[in-house]
Amino acid sequence: MNYAHQTVYSDPGVHAALFDELPSDIPGLTAVIRNLVIHYRGGGIEFTGDRYEEINHRWVEAMLTTDQKRNGTPLATPREPFDRIVGCCRDYTLLMVSALRHKGIPARSRIGFSNYFAEGFNHDHVVAEYWNGQRWVMVDAQLEPGPAWRFDPQDMEPGFFRSAAEVWLGYRAGELDGDVFGVDPSLPIRGGWFIRNYVFFQLAHLQGDELLLWDSWGAMSGDLDGDLELSDQIATLLVASDNGDVAATEVLAARYAEDAELHPGDRIEQFSPAGHPPVTVNLRTA
Repeated sequence: MNYAHQTVYSDPGVHAALFDELPSDIPGLTAVIRNLVIHYRGGGIEFTGDRYEEINHRWVEAMLTTDQKRNGTPLATPREPFDRIVGCCRDYTLLMVSALRHKGIPARSRIGFSNYFAEGFNHDHVVAEYWNGQRWVMVDAQLEPGPAWRFDPQDMEPGFFRSAAEVWLGYRAGELDGDVFGVDPSLPIRGGWFIRNYVFFQLAHLQGDELLLWDSWGAMSGDLDGDLELSDQIATLLVASDNGDVAATEVLAARYAEDAELHPGDRIEQFSPAGHPPVTVNLRTA
């Protein structure tokens, strides 16, 4: 996959010109992204109704349409927190990835778990990576840089974020406790089944299907059932690919394209963080 090209999810569509004047430096760009999005749980404001439903924006074009209807100003113009797009880590990341691709810079979203939001717990999280000409640089666009963090959110060193594949293999080897990997320490959405599902999210995002974190398809399950060997194989290939194994990268792309258990196809089940019943979504018409 060419990570300098937009996907159907990252494409800003009719709003592409809004990206033309955005900063090219990472600190400046991430500051703009934080000006556009407010986290639906961590932003300090309780959203309801149509505002809460903004978390289901799949496409960057839809996010920017909402922003422009509400604000109608250049993206770097300050927005009040209440006027920002309601989203989550996936949305901060996807907007950043979109803006970088618009500038011809290879960028991608990474699915996994962070250990820096709570002591002793690893929250599910999405961060960005961009190619600086020599290496992939990991960035958490959601975080305001500063002394509150033990690392630089603009160039994250290893250890603070682990990919879902890494965590799954550690869990399967008995080296990691699955109960400390999930959505939140106060919620039961955690454990081996959740980590395994995130392996499939990791693969999908790397193949250009930057889906919502509450989507479900194919091999995903709310239990540790089904073909765990498939999960092991995909996780092993993902880790090898991350370590520069070109053959593993090619195998992943081929398997993703061919195996209906791995890619979402036309229809997925969309769940809701608010606990609403799942709905079937046609990705071709959504």
